[in-house]
Amino acid sequence: MNQEEYYYIISNRKIHWSLFSLLSLIPDHDNMASTLNPAFAYTVVYVRDVAKSVAFYASAFGYNVRRLDHSHKWAELDSGPTTIAFTPLHQRETDDLTGAVQLPDSKGERNPVEICFDYADVDAAYKHAVDNGAVPVSSPEIKNWGQKVGYVRDIDGIVVRLASYVNEPTKTAS
Repeated sequence: MNQEEYYYIISNRKIHWSLFSLLSLIPDHDNMASTLNPAFAYTVVYVRDVAKSVAFYASAFGYNVRRLDHSHKWAELDSGPTTIAFTPLHQRETDDLTGAVQLPDSKGERNPVEICFDYADVDAAYKHAVDNGAVPVSSPEIKNWGQKVGYVRDIDGIVVRLASYVNEPTKTAS
């Protein structure tokens, strides 16, 4: 294991620690990752109208709708290994368990989550999104780290980042 070392000055005392020393404080840390083996399965977006939102994402961002249940309380996009799902802002089933969804109070605020989509042609994706109802926030521009990024808001006010790939996706054998 690479033992990167760090020093901090706390209350005029020099504190030395390494990543290895911190990991040693976690019981059985060596086996934790191998036994848990998590998979990032869903991002759930809470929206005002599930059917309208999933249709908007399909038309504005180029996804296919995988599922829209008959009650319109759940929808999914065909978005690869991690599913983007939509459900109503308020549901009896979850509000009582986990609390009500909190929305920003003004247009100057935003949700604590940003949805990011990568495209080969960010300018075309941005134009397509805006032409299909997305609200422009910031036109695509090259950022300091070399990525081209533009921002829009969806029909529920959620910020969506449209960006170039940070690293080009690897080609898989067909």
